[in-house]
Amino acid sequence: MNVNPLLQIKALGQSIWLDYIQRNMLKNGEVARMIKEDGLAGITSNPAIFEKAINEHHDYDEAITLLTHRDTPPKEIYETLALEDVARAAELFRPLYDESNGRDGFVSLEVSPHVAYDTQQTINEAERLWAALNRPNVLIKVPATQAGLPAITHLLAAGINVNVTILFSLERYRQVVDAFLAGLETRVAQHKPVDHITSVASFFLSRIDVLVDKRLDELIQITGDKSVSALRGRAAIACARLAYQHYLQWIKDNRWQSLSSHGARAQRLLWASTGTKDPAYSDTKYVEPLIAKDTINTMPLQTLIAYRNHGQPAVRIEQELDEARSLLEKLHQVGIDLEAVGEQLEAEGVQKFAVPFDKLLERIKQW
Repeated sequence: MNVNPLLQIKALGQSIWLDYIQRNMLKNGEVARMIKEDGLAGITSNPAIFEKAINEHHDYDEAITLLTHRDTPPKEIYETLALEDVARAAELFRPLYDESNGRDGFVSLEVSPHVAYDTQQTINEAERLWAALNRPNVLIKVPATQAGLPAITHLLAAGINVNVTILFSLERYRQVVDAFLAGLETRVAQHKPVDHITSVASFFLSRIDVLVDKRLDELIQITGDKSVSALRGRAAIACARLAYQHYLQWIKDNRWQSLSSHGARAQRLLWASTGTKDPAYSDTKYVEPLIAKDTINTMPLQTLIAYRNHGQPAVRIEQELDEARSLLEKLHQVGIDLEAVGEQLEAEGVQKFAVPFDKLLERIKQW
């Protein structure tokens, strides 16, 4: 009997989450089945996912109609629907959360993309959503913008679980880790418990390759040097491998060891944006090389199904480390700075969530 590759990943110590939420899947037993048969360990959502779910399915029509007739503002309608779905998902995953002693079984809900550049508004919205859900296995998603970093520290110090999102670069990842550690250190200094607080750092992958590949293609057109095509499709995996090396480094540091002695849980790396966007690449490109103990991969449904069908699980994340470092240097030599790429993708990432969010509110307004 063939073993489900997703269950093999679980056995290797990586958690598989689903990067999608939709009401009917929660109600018809599909998510419950995936928890049982695929070892599904969590769900992530964002404004674009909710916009897709609400626009493409009729599960929400009755609730929207009812709320519209009560003259509920569009943003409040969106929040009501999102909170209901996240709460229902959190209940489905609660047994896993309890069984795993809080390691798995999480559902993520994102703050509005319109507060991404405002620290205090991010804090206010995250605290409000956390209080409304009132469940230990919820993560509030906070963008890793400069304004988001102090919000992350504040929220963790307040005992709120945080999924740090829209993270694209190694330097920003280092800053995220620092913000995470500072939040827990503040809490320890206040003699408050830290053993129940969970945070993940969501490193986005496929978008890195999309942008880097585009720039490499432009270089080929300008210079005629086709040799740089050998650099295509490699930047995201290289960055992920080096981010994981940083993770292995900071969990050995005295700063973390001190927090760990108080029962703190390490902030796990989560591979996000793992659906392959370029059809020339494998549909499991952002899963296969990045399996590692104590990491998470949140997959779009299509990617999860593809991996279930033909995944080949093995721990490969520490392979080709010299090549990863060399690749970053080669990209730099041809004028592609991955930190600058990260800054551009961060700005675009906020926008990619703001546009569908506004589109959804406009549609609700016209209901």
